[in-house]
Amino acid sequence: MNYPKIGIRPVIDGRWGGVRESLEAQTMGMAEAAKELIERVLRYPDGTPAGCVISPTTIGGGAEANVCEDFFSGQNVSGTLTVTPCWCYGTETMDLNPNTIKAVWGFNGTERPGAVYLAAVMAAYAQRGLPAFSIYGQDVQDMDDHEIPEDVAEKILDFARGALAVGIMKNCSYVNIGSVSMGIAGSVAPVDFLQKYLGMRTEWVDMTEVLRRIELGIYDQEEYEKALAWVKENCREGMDINAGKKFAEIVTKSRYIPEDEQWEFVVKHAIIVRDILKGNPKLDQMGWHEEALGRNGLAGGFQGQRMWTDWLPNADFTEAILASSFDWTGRRTPIPFATENDTLNGISMMFGWLLTNKAPIFSDVRTYWSPEAVKRVTGKELTGRASAGVIHLINSGASCLDGSAGAKNEWGEGCMKEWWNMTEEDISACLKGTDWCRANYEYFRGGGFSSHFKTAAEMPVTMIRCNIVEGVGPTLQIIEGYTCVLPDEMHKILDERTDRTWPTTWFAPVTGIGAADSVYQVMAKWGANHAASVYGHVGNRLITLASMLRIPVAFHNVEPERIYRPHSFNGFGTSDLEGQDFRACAYYGPLYK
Repeated sequence: MNYPKIGIRPVIDGRWGGVRESLEAQTMGMAEAAKELIERVLRYPDGTPAGCVISPTTIGGGAEANVCEDFFSGQNVSGTLTVTPCWCYGTETMDLNPNTIKAVWGFNGTERPGAVYLAAVMAAYAQRGLPAFSIYGQDVQDMDDHEIPEDVAEKILDFARGALAVGIMKNCSYVNIGSVSMGIAGSVAPVDFLQKYLGMRTEWVDMTEVLRRIELGIYDQEEYEKALAWVKENCREGMDINAGKKFAEIVTKSRYIPEDEQWEFVVKHAIIVRDILKGNPKLDQMGWHEEALGRNGLAGGFQGQRMWTDWLPNADFTEAILASSFDWTGRRTPIPFATENDTLNGISMMFGWLLTNKAPIFSDVRTYWSPEAVKRVTGKELTGRASAGVIHLINSGASCLDGSAGAKNEWGEGCMKEWWNMTEEDISACLKGTDWCRANYEYFRGGGFSSHFKTAAEMPVTMIRCNIVEGVGPTLQIIEGYTCVLPDEMHKILDERTDRTWPTTWFAPVTGIGAADSVYQVMAKWGANHAASVYGHVGNRLITLASMLRIPVAFHNVEPERIYRPHSFNGFGTSDLEGQDFRACAYYGPLYK
């Protein structure tokens, strides 16, 4: 696990002889308060509290700025938070490292002009071409007030959350197992985007590597036995839509793994794919030293269709279980893992996961159901949050099991949680809410099993998609909304008009904000056939992260007052925030040029 840190820079009025000495305690106190807030609230994906380091000295000028920079250079600092209660010398104290994400908190007090320094250093950052986030409380505080106001704390956490995500991605790998699935453009791994915008390597592993490891036994046999026993106890089989069908000879003669051996195959597949991404020290003990290292994968995807699925069991079990917050080892951090190796959707899953620490859902954006169409087909009317229409999010088995909404919050409502908050009851409920249907042999000649559930609670979620547009580059789409629970009879009629063996989430976007003026428009303007979704309304966090990476947001429904981007973006226009974002990102260019 990569553990980037937030470096906190306490800057101070450099005038000795009474001024500086009188401010030392207050300045360092702001730094310590910010550190306590970040480390108390935020965590890395493995559950470890987020880390901060404070400069060994307050910074009154260039010499001490250099001492701070030297210290930070050995601390894996991905973002710096400069704090001050007073006037300081702007260009002499600012963070000039082009490789860190920057923010400045200027104390809103009347005794010393912290706000004046904040304005001055923001101007300096804008002139020097270094985007920085401005943090300034709405209400004036007394000089001896050591509390961080709620609005300031929110901005500090939004900044730190995004800067840590940037640091976590850096130097990790996106692992493509296979290549392009069925001509899906998102499967074409965008090497330049991953390298220049995210700081990530792109790795490719041929799908035959999975077969090699199965055939040669390059997996932990003891873990395999444990996993298979867990699957037999917890993964109940659902419907078999192949029963009674007569298939063409090309389908029947293509199946290589017999039906009664397919669970064994897919369990090995899941273990091996995880090992390819993450490595496994047990393999080193078995004499497989290279394989034990893994690929330093933070996220990945599996091509599957069709060169694999035309004769071997599909990867639906692997995709669903890796992306979930638990498996046969118990609760554990999810691994964003994309169906059909849709790398751009895997990246979308990764963004959502890094900003929430909750399992990401992979879905097809399959169908918009208008109220009129639902009434025509079912004879019943949509109500509640679904009354303006719903989007059918469904996929061939890769949706994380957390998406069943089996976990419960303190009020007994279905929800999705950070993996470390998942209880045994939550895990059991997610498993009971999911069955595993045999794959449709017309689609998947080699068989396999698809996770099958319907999201059983109304939950706030955010739908995400990263796209690449020629002439623009990478863009992000972000739509907040709610999952909906349709009446059983209505759900059955609508759900069974497509493949009824797949997991379904009914999604109602929040409309009337920005370009999301209707549910239909969300569906019509979506950039691809896939989307990722994460629990909570976190569109503002995604916008902040996108601005750090210099990715413009092309379509969203986040209220303007929740949008938090670098202060210098205001210099690119203020009446059209979307145009401002595009112009600023185009000028600054990718983070890792």
